[in-house]
Formats: sequence, structure tokens, C-alpha cells
Amino acid sequence: MFGKRIAVMVVSSLMLLGTSLVWAPAGEADGGRHGGGVLCTGSSHADYDPPLTLLPQEAHVYTHASYTCTVAPGRTVPATSTLDGVSPAASCLQLDNPRLTEKVQYADGERSLIVYDSGTSIRAVNVLFVRLTGRVVKGRGEGLPAARTVPAIAGQLPTDCLTSGLRSSDGQAQLEVGP
Repeated sequence: MFGKRIAVMVVSSLMLLGTSLVWAPAGEADGGRHGGGVLCTGSSHADYDPPLTLLPQEAHVYTHASYTCTVAPGRTVPATSTLDGVSPAASCLQLDNPRLTEKVQYADGERSLIVYDSGTSIRAVNVLFVRLTGRVVKGRGEGLPAARTVPAIAGQLPTDCLTSGLRSSDGQAQLEVGP
């Protein structure tokens, strides 16, 4: 019983940490045209090939996200995105040094191409908190820094890390473009 209480405390603390990261304000949003930024929040689904195990290995990461983005004060637009790339040392415990590219398509016709060149991750129980950082290289917000934060929950049991591996995860994502 004592172990369950500790596990609940750890998960609760990490969820609180994750929500504070995910819902942090991005500042004034104006689509990146005048030095401001874009703030997007929504859902994210990631697939891993090969599935993630406890042993670090190179893995292809493919993610699809659906966002609602604040692109100007008082102006939001839906957006979708795909992330594609490789993590050279991915495991159930972390996504190490991922090299990912995110293509964002906004409902107003604008696009953003974001290249992530660094990332950190923390895993506790069945939740993996991932934060990617990079830069917008083309489109809305071009030249501005970008950060993507996701507390992801695997759709499988944590024990699958010992056997077949984790094939996917789902979570709420936040994309911040701006200073």
C-alpha cells in the first residue's frame, strides 16, 4: 500500500509539472511577423519504428498533431502537423537527441517548417514528458525559436518495454513559436 501511495505522488507531481510546462503562456502572438509568436495546443499521436524497449536504439519517430493556434491577439485558427525524423538512442525511458522536422499547416493557408535539433525527456511510470527545441526555417514565424512540449502516455502496458516494445504514445501537445 505504501508503494502505491508513492507511485500516485510521483505521477501526480509529474502530471503537475507537465501541465505547467504545457500551458505556459507564449506571450503576445502575432503570427511571427512582428517579433511575436504563435501558441498552439492540441492532441498528438506518435508512432515508433522499431518499437521502444529498455535498450537504446535508433528509432524512426512519426507524429501527427491537431492544434488550435493563437496566431494574432484574439485570433485562433485550427492547424495540423506531422513530425518526422530519427532519435539515435531512443528507449522506453527517453528520446535522446532527436532530429525531427515538423510541418504545420494552418487553416488560414499559412505553413511553418520547424527543425528540432535538441530535446529532453523524462519518464515516470507510464508518462513520457518530451520537450523539443529548434527553429522555424520557413513560413509563419520564420527565423524564430520553436519549442514543442508533450506529456505522452503509452497506449500499452509499461511491461511491454520488456517484451514487444512500445509502438506508440498519445498526449496533449503545446507548440510555442517566438522569442
